Amino acid sequence: MPLLPGAEPFRHDGGDVGVLVCHGFTGSPQSVRPWADHLAERGLTVSLPLLPGHGTRWQDLAVTGWQDWYAEVDRELRALTERCSKVFVCGLSMGGALALRLAARHGAAISGLALVNPANRMHDKAAVALPVLRHLIPSTKGIVSDIAKPGAVESGYDRVPLHAAASLRAFFRLVDAELPQVTQPLLVMHSPQDHVVPPVDSARILGRVSSLDVTERLLERSYHVATLDHDAEFVFEETYAFLNRLAPEVGAPARAAQRASTPKESVGEAPESVAEAPESGEEATARGGA
Repeated sequence: MPLLPGAEPFRHDGGDVGVLVCHGFTGSPQSVRPWADHLAERGLTVSLPLLPGHGTRWQDLAVTGWQDWYAEVDRELRALTERCSKVFVCGLSMGGALALRLAARHGAAISGLALVNPANRMHDKAAVALPVLRHLIPSTKGIVSDIAKPGAVESGYDRVPLHAAASLRAFFRLVDAELPQVTQPLLVMHSPQDHVVPPVDSARILGRVSSLDVTERLLERSYHVATLDHDAEFVFEETYAFLNRLAPEVGAPARAAQRASTPKESVGEAPESVAEAPESGEEATARGGA
């Protein structure tokens, strides 16, 4: 089955610090590819998998469940931990929920989490009927492309299969119960105007995790898919700063390059114009009274 535009997985072999990037429900790697590219360009090892059932047609998602999606990111995380000394996990929407479960189960193997509009539960009252509705109605209206920026489009499904939605609801309940097991440093970036995942989900996550190092950032100009929206660069820069603080080796190559490009002055040798210029009376007075 052909992939949707930009839906292919992405991997970059960089330095000793790795990052796993997780996309959201009914979306694809396209929605978070600029995030992954930003980190790869700065020398990190990056893995951005395509979740099972995603990136093709919604009927393919209907025959998968949360166990399939979680198994994929778990496998990629294990590969990164074999390759890198430190590993971080980034996630958008359901990708944030996947990241939280990875953190709860893998503990110290994960050095930190950076989440954008992480999902925690389904708020539609009809969601409680999903176990029955999924046998009567195959799909409902899609949730992709909630973006404020004109012209920006998310590559994903225009329909949500109810079998998969029912599995997602069960997964949210599982992750919510495991939140107290999350102890890693946490960066949560969320949009006050999100038409898919309300801000209350981020609030609940922040209130239930056991992390002591917690940073919250608001994405005032963006909707749900902030990684493709007006605040995208802010998300990327905040993520990199977060990783650099927790793993200083991330920015070491850039700092070394900056030092190498900075002209060095001879030690103990003043510039000729300063050494030969006579000191004025005002300058001497000023220096004497300092």
